[in-house]
Amino acid sequence: MKKVLLLGCLVTLCYLAWTAVASAHPLGNFTINRFSRIEVAGHTVYVRYVLDLAEIPTFQQGSRAIDVGAIARHVELTVNGRRANLVPVSHVVAHPRGAGGLHTTRLELILRGPHIDGQADVAYRDTNYADRIGWKEIVVGKDAHSTSDELRAYPKDLLQSPLSVTSVHSTLAPTSDPPPVLTRGAALQAPDRVADSGFAKLIGRDHLSFWVVLASLAAALFWGAAHALSPGHGKSIVTAYLVGQRGTPWHAALLGLIVTATHTVGVFSLGLVTLALSQFIVPDQLYPWLNLTAGVLVISIGISVLTARFRHARAHAHGHDHHHHHHHEEDAAGPSFRSLLAVGVSGGLLPCPSALVVLLAAISLHRVAFGLLLIVAFSLGLALSITGIGLVAVAAKRAFARARFDGAVLRALPALSAAVIVVAGLVMTLHALPKVT
Repeated sequence: MKKVLLLGCLVTLCYLAWTAVASAHPLGNFTINRFSRIEVAGHTVYVRYVLDLAEIPTFQQGSRAIDVGAIARHVELTVNGRRANLVPVSHVVAHPRGAGGLHTTRLELILRGPHIDGQADVAYRDTNYADRIGWKEIVVGKDAHSTSDELRAYPKDLLQSPLSVTSVHSTLAPTSDPPPVLTRGAALQAPDRVADSGFAKLIGRDHLSFWVVLASLAAALFWGAAHALSPGHGKSIVTAYLVGQRGTPWHAALLGLIVTATHTVGVFSLGLVTLALSQFIVPDQLYPWLNLTAGVLVISIGISVLTARFRHARAHAHGHDHHHHHHHEEDAAGPSFRSLLAVGVSGGLLPCPSALVVLLAAISLHRVAFGLLLIVAFSLGLALSITGIGLVAVAAKRAFARARFDGAVLRALPALSAAVIVVAGLVMTLHALPKVT
């Protein structure tokens, strides 16, 4: 029976370690998406170029127009080995609404290329926004199928593995087709943005009466709590930590507080970076670094817990003959504030993109105070969830202790939980390393 229980604990801990790293944030609101269709009309090569900027890049673009000439210069077309010029013929820009009432941007551009007399070898490369994440698609031919319907409808697995085609080789021949034309009207306004999160919708409410604000804050609290249950956010690490370190309900509550503070400060700082430093730093490039920091933090927590256990075991072995009661009091010392702080920070370090969208929307709607309140409420919800999970862990640990397991199992738990923390940290770090370039 005891072995079964121990196995159960191990499986649970492994599962928690796995969900901790399964998937952090899908960066839907950060994407800059590119599409090109290369076609021939009569004897002329044309490129229909579409750009779709999500909420945050659009916000950063502000009132500056996108430089169509620069886009044309960053696409390279070679026909039969010779570099060909692409000239912008016409373009159209629309700003469909996205998450939190913020705008997105859709730009369509027709580029005219060289004449071809017969069959021609064509190579095409798109280097626009090369360092930005997003959907990159190129198709050849007027009727060739586009997976994203020319960036109008992204397949739902877009976020996990967006298409990434930036160059293509093909042969083209003259046709009797007319030149491509720009989209007009409603079709321009209907790119299917990745679904607006319930939290981001709150900022756009029309009338802000006392009750609306109250209801919105309650909803934000709920979304924060729900968000904490999505993968990531150090739930498993908090659990393993409190189990291994003889946490008390107070420790769980303190952890929740630290997570709230970290997450709130994180969202504000990222918002600041987005607003003030957008020319130099792209927010989505900070995420891998934050992931890496969190991973390294977690590894150091695990190692410090392990060494504490090891020292404790040695002291215990030495003092065993004299004081049988003495070691129990020393046991009750529990976690140090420093390591608690580290666990809390690692849990709140990744700002949720929808919280960032709310902050930016609040600024553009001149509802800054309301936006800040929403984000604090969201972070509080996050903390409540994590505190709740912590309390469950503490209670489970105490139930274990009462169940009078043989001492070996109980003594193994802290070391086991420390091992889980180290493994989770390692996986987080390895996950983040290739993305930090």
